[in-house]
Amino acid sequence: MSVEQLLKRVSEEYEGLSKQLKIIARHVEQHRDQLGLDGIQEVAAQCGVQPSAVVRFAKHFGFSGFSEMQRIFRDGLALQIAPWRNYKTRIRQVIESSAGTLSSVEIAQEFLAGSVGGMQELRGNLPAGAFKKAVDLLAAADAIWVAGSRRSFPIAAYLDYALQHTDKRIALVSGLGSMQQGQMRSVRKGDVMLAVSYEPYAEETLEVVQAAVARGARLIAITDSRMSPLARDAQVALIVQENSTFGFRSLTSTMGLAQGLFIALAYRLELPCQPTTAAAEPLAR
Repeated sequence: MSVEQLLKRVSEEYEGLSKQLKIIARHVEQHRDQLGLDGIQEVAAQCGVQPSAVVRFAKHFGFSGFSEMQRIFRDGLALQIAPWRNYKTRIRQVIESSAGTLSSVEIAQEFLAGSVGGMQELRGNLPAGAFKKAVDLLAAADAIWVAGSRRSFPIAAYLDYALQHTDKRIALVSGLGSMQQGQMRSVRKGDVMLAVSYEPYAEETLEVVQAAVARGARLIAITDSRMSPLARDAQVALIVQENSTFGFRSLTSTMGLAQGLFIALAYRLELPCQPTTAAAEPLAR
């Protein structure tokens, strides 16, 4: 069994797991590149469970124990796959050595370093098949609805702005005046809902997503887990695990993914156009 096969099975069986096994499932997904290095005691402590629960999780998915499950995460493990782990270690060392005397510049530098690491992780783990399917859905849709609340709202606002450059009908579900449910009555079968949300998932976003899916919209979810309530109803789930520095989660990776998604869509829509040739007349000045 490969890591991807295990994570796929975990996401399929997630709802039927016990509370403790659900916690371990989320940890396994979000720390997949670290799991090949951490011992069972560390994993249990990070999940807030007993080591026996970690063993039970491994056996539930067909392994003899934690060590056998860990082996699949060790295969091909290399530091360059997830360099952001080095950033997290360095940040921890900076905090411990500074005794609370970090300057403003040092704080900014470490936050930016963590963001860079998160972008590198996203680049290394970006699923080509899911990303292509998301672009396909957006390209085929006549109308695209965009939803994102609270921390995710800046991403939704950017996507609304960018997608306005296409000839498609674009609507941002902003929740202004609490009229988002009224907006959903305009959703039609075949529309695409592009929703962004991270744990703890915004109730407003979940409500409009459920309403849009019930009306026949196809869902593209940008979220932090295959086990998130958004991913369960999605035709495509693009998973982003933002880096956290000093307790604050960045939006850098999510914005990068959103921009990449739009640029890929724009390229797709422009493909049928006649390319500019060297013989073309220069633009008027």
